[in-house]
Amino acid sequence: MDLRITTLIENNPDKDNLLLSEHGLSLYLEIDKIKVLFDTGKSGDFIKNAEKLKINLNDLDYVILSHGHYDHSGGFKSLVENTNKSFDLIVGNGFFNKKYKLLEEDKYKFNGNSFDEKFIDKNNISIRYVNNDLFKITKDIIFFSNFEKNTDFEMINKKFYIKKDNQYVKDDFLDEIVLAVKHEKGLIVVLGCSHIGVVNILKTIIKRTNMPIYAVIGGSHLIEADELRLNNTIEFFKENNIKLLALSHCTGENAIKKFQYEFGNNFIYNNTGNVIEII
Repeated sequence: MDLRITTLIENNPDKDNLLLSEHGLSLYLEIDKIKVLFDTGKSGDFIKNAEKLKINLNDLDYVILSHGHYDHSGGFKSLVENTNKSFDLIVGNGFFNKKYKLLEEDKYKFNGNSFDEKFIDKNNISIRYVNNDLFKITKDIIFFSNFEKNTDFEMINKKFYIKKDNQYVKDDFLDEIVLAVKHEKGLIVVLGCSHIGVVNILKTIIKRTNMPIYAVIGGSHLIEADELRLNNTIEFFKENNIKLLALSHCTGENAIKKFQYEFGNNFIYNNTGNVIEII
């Protein structure tokens, strides 16, 4: 299998400063002949970057939205308005919940999607909801949800909420889904934001597949991690002999510096325009 992953947009610019960047994430995957868009950033700027990179978004087979936060789904409307919409959309169960972030006492900011299920219906988009522990679209492309929470050092940020019946309740991120590609070298795991905890996610995947993880790509949400959590995460990566870490977006500068020191050439900051090829 040949696998090529291009970061269409991310928080940091490309080295030549030719592409647009923003607080968000969008990855384009070519898995043999299958074309997958994983997240759409917070705006439609990833589309302009795709054009500059000679990537045709009219050829998409699947669009994956990892969870219902604006910085991962905000560009979806622009995608629909600027392509032929021939793809299947895959989201987690609860993706359309109204998500908010607590700014200060009793003050909440909307943090969710810029579209709803009516928009999906109006544009005749084929949508699939992932609510199984493990869901395959091919024998080699797998989605995971319902992650087990069995670490004592990973906590969901308490500032994230869902609004239900005019009440704000803590968001447990049951809508979060993760993509994995089976490769002869091991699993290639693609993350959106890892709100559940990156170690919780990876432990769950290993348990369900009984396969080693070769690479972890995407957002790890370690931006708020203390030293205990960072050290335990690093230890987990080492114990499981993960060969490639290509992290970015919500990983945070402190974690990035530690990963660069601990993993050397096995760590890549996966910024806008970066291309990863696994053959």
